Amino acid sequence: MNKRLPLAIMVIAFVVCLAWFVALRQAMLFAVGLGMGAVLAGARFGFTTGWRKLIEQRDPSGVLAQLLLLALAAAVSMPLLAAYPTDLGAALGPPSISLIVGAFVFGGAMQVADGCGSGTLYKAGLGIPLNMAILPMFAIGSFLGSATLDQWLALGAMPPFGLVTHFGAPVALALTLLGLAVIGFVAVRWAGRSAGHRIKILDRKLLIGAVLLAALAALNLIIAGQPWGIVYGFGLWAAKVATAVGVFDPGANPFWSEAVNIKTLSQSVFLDVTSITNLGILAGALWIAAAKPRSSSSSMTALQWLVGIIAGFLLGYSSRLAFGCNIGAMVSGISTGSLHGWIWVPMAFMGSLIGVRIRRHFAF
Repeated sequence: MNKRLPLAIMVIAFVVCLAWFVALRQAMLFAVGLGMGAVLAGARFGFTTGWRKLIEQRDPSGVLAQLLLLALAAAVSMPLLAAYPTDLGAALGPPSISLIVGAFVFGGAMQVADGCGSGTLYKAGLGIPLNMAILPMFAIGSFLGSATLDQWLALGAMPPFGLVTHFGAPVALALTLLGLAVIGFVAVRWAGRSAGHRIKILDRKLLIGAVLLAALAALNLIIAGQPWGIVYGFGLWAAKVATAVGVFDPGANPFWSEAVNIKTLSQSVFLDVTSITNLGILAGALWIAAAKPRSSSSSMTALQWLVGIIAGFLLGYSSRLAFGCNIGAMVSGISTGSLHGWIWVPMAFMGSLIGVRIRRHFAF
């Protein structure tokens, strides 16, 4: 507890300053991010790890916990979106070539880097060296992905499709729950058929984490007016640096010259809802690390470091092309009824099948 006291004082002071000098909403979102980081780190709720355990160990417990998170988040988010269509927005992304390519590359890169967007954040907060090195590369990749997004969309894209908008909340929720149930059934059957031993289907810690994350995701939607996201904040940080040093002109770029983006770029980073929750996740993970320090020693070779950092860059670039990571595209996309989330999942999983082989090849 003594180790946490200085951190607690700094966190409280930061929340007060946010509420006083920035906005009460931003202070609340930072607190939500704190909870997210604490849950992710405390339960070791890793989207990447859950997929890898299913692929390599035929352990479906992590994937089933993720499906529970999606189901609970959808059960809350979809009725809210239908009831307050002008105040709340869904995480809609256009089905496109960029989505297909980006999701596939992201799925592979996250296995090599041992973390998706949220995983990179909370593991960096825990002080894991590789993820701390990957974080700035993720930001640079996300920025460059946004700067070239228009060229990828020119290859082919359809308008975003929202289930809630087109079918209403009850039908959208029923379709979503049915789809999640099918995925869960397939995951359990695949694990049971391939394993020659009794498999662990449910993990209590992960299930509790799923419930808490669903509640926090719903709070984020209500407070921010938009679903939980990760990637935009990373790209914004790098874009601010690139603009400040004079190597990037946002006015000449189709993505960053959009009114909402140019406004966000000109404001304090503390006013961006994605950035403030990202900072909260880092702080929440740091809180867990202060209570239960983890060994951060690493015997990685120079080649492993190089491969990991390249994977981190690809995480950022591909996630921008795919309109989100496991959070923005999968959790928020599916739970708010975006068709692009359902396209993202199978493409990212196929990428993960290759990613685990690459990870094994380099002996991570």
